Amino acid sequence: MVIESVQNEKIKYFKKLRETKYIKEYKEFIVEGEHLVEEAIKNGVALELIVLNGKDYNTNLPKIFVSENVLKSISTLKTPQYVMALCKIPSNNEIKGSRILLLDNVSDPGNLGTIIRSSVAFNIDTIILSEDSVNLYNDKVVRSSEGMIFNINIITMNLSDAINEIKNKGIKVYGTDLRGSEYLHEFDKPSSFALIVGNEGQGMKKEILDLCDEKIKIEMNNSCESLNVGVATSIILYEWSKYE
Repeated sequence: MVIESVQNEKIKYFKKLRETKYIKEYKEFIVEGEHLVEEAIKNGVALELIVLNGKDYNTNLPKIFVSENVLKSISTLKTPQYVMALCKIPSNNEIKGSRILLLDNVSDPGNLGTIIRSSVAFNIDTIILSEDSVNLYNDKVVRSSEGMIFNINIITMNLSDAINEIKNKGIKVYGTDLRGSEYLHEFDKPSSFALIVGNEGQGMKKEILDLCDEKIKIEMNNSCESLNVGVATSIILYEWSKYE
């Protein structure tokens, strides 16, 4: 059977999952394209596939075949790919490991995607998003993460509570701040740490910065006032990277 109507109830549901409020309500989201679908299946979060009629995808998961018009109505891309997956949001709130990254109101989806990729590349155990950060399952976040969203422990929680929990584990907390900070290169590479980065325009909230044990900044040419939060985070994580 091929679904050809955009008024089909299943299709209406998929289209709802392009909006943050419905992603949060139903705890499901959509990914597009072979690579993201493959990553979702590999990590056990894919529930069923949405496939363009006339194409196929080798999996034992349930499949829904749709017309090109229906596929376009679900897609957020200018040129939709032939396969999508309906995915579940993992129910998880555990801070794992001893190399932790906290994001204080990071609002740009592209920045979050970049940070997730760098976190996987440089062996971060857990990413903690503040409750006012961009939605993790925003389509642009998922795509810009290149599927790495499925390869790292990511949770959303109150940062003050998270910092208290982290400190109780004996892990030192570092904040990023352009004012009154020590330069990154002046610190020895820590084997365990919690690093906090802030909002693109405002940086970290004062109440969160005040909870940090140390404050760091990246030394740079005086002609450059600041770095993009995704770039700055990637530099610090690279400098503090650890490989087994």
